[in-house]
Amino acid sequence: MQDIWHRVHSLMPLRDAARAACLSHAFLRSWRCYPNLTFNADALKPGIEERNLMITHPLKKNYKFPMLLLSDGVRNSLRCLKLGCCTFQPTTELGPFVSLTNLRLFHVHITEDELQGLLSNSLALEKLELIRCKGIICLRIPCELQRFSCLRTWACMGLKLVECKAPNLSTLHFCGKSKLLLGEALQMKTLSMSRSDLVCYARTELPSIMPNLDTLYLYSSDELVDTPMLPTRFLCLKHLTIYMIPGPSSYDYFSLVSFLEASPSLETLILDVWNKPMDNQMVFGRSPH
Repeated sequence: MQDIWHRVHSLMPLRDAARAACLSHAFLRSWRCYPNLTFNADALKPGIEERNLMITHPLKKNYKFPMLLLSDGVRNSLRCLKLGCCTFQPTTELGPFVSLTNLRLFHVHITEDELQGLLSNSLALEKLELIRCKGIICLRIPCELQRFSCLRTWACMGLKLVECKAPNLSTLHFCGKSKLLLGEALQMKTLSMSRSDLVCYARTELPSIMPNLDTLYLYSSDELVDTPMLPTRFLCLKHLTIYMIPGPSSYDYFSLVSFLEASPSLETLILDVWNKPMDNQMVFGRSPH
């Protein structure tokens, strides 16, 4: 029966299919599987502020976003662009996105040069999310992006370098072992990092480059070195979360007290460690004897 609904829905004109999806739960579910979507000039008109396109079932032949739809009028009004599971190839001749503040690319085929040109043409950009974008090796946020404040990268397997010269970056969600170049991130307030052997790096490097950090999330596995006691401090840190998956080598969890010693303003501490209980011994707290 479900196949019949999908078949009927696929044969309907796009406008009628959309109306049917609003009236019927069966059609609403099949709407996501509509196989013949045609994007023309009516799909993106000047005045549209947000556009989301997600190919939830990637096609055998990767869908290429039609750049002709991004006319001057569309680019002048578009504030939010979210694309998924497609190819996106902005050219230098495309022209600026004068209003674009939010860009999210999920599993999008885009080259490093194409992304760099897009960023240079989006001077109003405030937030960038890159998820599973494999074609990018070096991500460079230019200093001209004066409003840029939030960056998130996740599972971009080819990414080797992230460099941000934007002066007002305040939120960073970063996954992987790519080299991170931020200079003095004086505006950084919220940082979330995920990678192996992270805790020691965070305690050693972050206080000097992010002196105004307020919230820190660390997701680490396979810590090889105990956390050192250092004179550097997180003077503004209020919220700290450490999530650890132990590796084969032993780790002194009591060395994490270095974060407490370095954080005089700390209000919240969450510590989550995946570990097998040890016989007659507790890692945290008091033993029963």
